[in-house]
Amino acid sequence: METTLTVPAESPADTPAVPAGQVVTVRVPATSANLGPGYDSLGLALSLHDTLTVETLESGELEFDLSGEGADTLPRDASHLVARALTEALHLLGYRHEGLRITADNVNPHGRGLGSSAAAVVAAATAANALVPAASQRGKDWILQFTSKLEGHPDNVAPAIFGGLAMSWQDSDQYSSTCATVDPAIIPVVAVPDFELSTEAARALLPASVGHHAAAMNSGRAALLIHALTQKPEFLLPGTEDYLHQSYRAQAMRPSAELIAALRSAGHAAVVSGAGPTVLVLAAGEQEAADVVDFIGTFTAANTPEVAWRVMKLAVDTEGAKVEVHRR
Repeated sequence: METTLTVPAESPADTPAVPAGQVVTVRVPATSANLGPGYDSLGLALSLHDTLTVETLESGELEFDLSGEGADTLPRDASHLVARALTEALHLLGYRHEGLRITADNVNPHGRGLGSSAAAVVAAATAANALVPAASQRGKDWILQFTSKLEGHPDNVAPAIFGGLAMSWQDSDQYSSTCATVDPAIIPVVAVPDFELSTEAARALLPASVGHHAAAMNSGRAALLIHALTQKPEFLLPGTEDYLHQSYRAQAMRPSAELIAALRSAGHAAVVSGAGPTVLVLAAGEQEAADVVDFIGTFTAANTPEVAWRVMKLAVDTEGAKVEVHRR
């Protein structure tokens, strides 16, 4: 989604600067939110990782090296989401920077429903937290609060921070999340189309309210989905049935909706990944995952030849955002 972020124009003169010469590298996973019925509450971390390296400089400059996804379209200056989130996170931790050299290697496709903006702000906040002195560092819950406020909800940032299957909720302006271990037999397969869909456009298609029957049906499927993901993969197909959002969004991503319908008719637990248009299939074992890859290739070649699909068999990331290098 397009994250709204306001960064202080100028830090107070007495705000200490983080020491120059530090280098921190953070690896953060892509995520798939909703998983069918878990609208704005469930998210899964995937083994598709962006890497962010931040070096603090003595000068007041910002150097930005960007490679991979978005390299041809994203800015390489202080307006980039990573730079803005990093500056704001440092400000909230009581620090500023003199200058930064940021190196971003993006693997996560942008605008496809795999949590690219969540990955960006989680990586930035994790890096900022590592750069300040140990006495000022905060825990992962602080990163959850900060990034959830930026994103507007925690469903993508929580699994990006903690890894695994994250179940998240909100009380007033406080965000909470707990994680569960996914059954090792489950293999996520994603089909990423060559067109984008913004979260805002997808949300605009949703009705302001749904009926009591639909809400009750959805609650039952969401509860079943947790059981399927953690213990009983044989219930993945009924557990991923959604009654809140996917049918309303189908008109904005017809190729994805058609692929999902075909996969589900064939017995595979296919859903929209986040706001779409990526299709996520939760396969129960290697054989089903291989069958899903073959099915997607055959179906899309025959029915959506105008769309180029990138199909990836992934794994569940169990670590979440991780500081891989930190040199002071």
